[in-house]
Amino acid sequence: MPQLLGLVLIGAGAFAGFKIAQRAIGRMSAEVDRAAREAAEHRARTQAPDGMKDIGALEFDSVSGVYRPKKH
Repeated sequence: MPQLLGLVLIGAGAFAGFKIAQRAIGRMSAEVDRAAREAAEHRARTQAPDGMKDIGALEFDSVSGVYRPKKH
């Protein structure tokens, strides 16, 4: 009978540990989801609608024959 009591205690401890770990993983998952949403919102606010970035005024480089961003 003492073995059965020990087995029940071990099972209850394992179940409690599983529930604690499950709750912690749920909190971490929610935090990751929130951070991903915030990052997506930040990208949406900072990028141009067509996904292109404004590089400022351009000047013609006669050596290479292309337009490059102006040097400050």
